[in-house]
Amino acid sequence: MSEPSGKRLKTSFPACKTHRAAPGSGAKQNFPTVVEESLCGVTTFLMEVAYRLQALAKIFEQDDHALPRVAEFFQRESEREQERAEAMMEYLSKRGGQYCNKDIKRPGCESVGAVLQALELTLAQWKEVEGIMVELIQCAKEHGDPHTASVVNSRFLCPLVPRVKVLGDLITSARKAGCTPDGADGFGEYLFNQLQEELTSA
Repeated sequence: MSEPSGKRLKTSFPACKTHRAAPGSGAKQNFPTVVEESLCGVTTFLMEVAYRLQALAKIFEQDDHALPRVAEFFQRESEREQERAEAMMEYLSKRGGQYCNKDIKRPGCESVGAVLQALELTLAQWKEVEGIMVELIQCAKEHGDPHTASVVNSRFLCPLVPRVKVLGDLITSARKAGCTPDGADGFGEYLFNQLQEELTSA
């Protein structure tokens, strides 16, 4: 049984606090309001992650950095994150819910100027996404929505795990190549860009 539409439970992941459920959708789909709010909020969060990755790609496309394979890596991951956000939005719609369009926050990575710094920022972001997905699964289970729990686990959490591992390996390789958080060793960044196969195969 779906919880009353007016009931909004507090969660630690980015639930949509101003969510407006489609009339009747909760009862029709047995779709708990708190799960709908959470999916809406997490969708926006994934879009913000995609926007931040795109901003990182643009940093390494600039003439003063000119690391095209690094830029390509971040651009590709941005597109993947956008696809994940769109897939979650589509699932939300299929369950009878709706996505609340809202402004996406600025990336907040204007000060990033080094490969290692960008990789570490992305790793921290993905670990946060992992944690959010785990909480979303638990929320769905606690509110009697095993279908959402299963979908989030199989389509959003599991595919992220190997990407986190690849990113961890890239950080290790960047350090071995001589990359530093402040980008002082430009030659190390050049070597990393030229020789790191995972940048194009990840």
